[in-house]
Amino acid sequence: MHDHRDTGLSLDPKYDSNGLITAVVSDRTTGEILMLAHMNAEALAATISTGQAHFWSRSRDRLWKKGESSGNVLTVTEIRIDCDQDAIWIIADAAGPACHTGQRSCFFRRIDGDALSPVE
Repeated sequence: MHDHRDTGLSLDPKYDSNGLITAVVSDRTTGEILMLAHMNAEALAATISTGQAHFWSRSRDRLWKKGESSGNVLTVTEIRIDCDQDAIWIIADAAGPACHTGQRSCFFRRIDGDALSPVE
């Protein structure tokens, strides 16, 4: 039997024991996966209210707006949540590279055996 979280129409995110939910971001135009990050309730609320992606930085232990220092903001066009509400999918327009390395996507390498190769 499914509960309201699985099939209902009420937003009820299932955060983990650290108060976080995984969020994946894709490009609105190409569908390419740009990045993966984490959100807490504050980050999700800020993303919904401002239309720009906000996340919880585990390394800095603080809320951050994507692009706050680089200018490479992610303007949200749609937010989806998976069936059991423990993962977020953000569809966005990127103002620049999504990766802190300057790459368009954080997923710019493929695994080849035990080595990495750049994705063209």
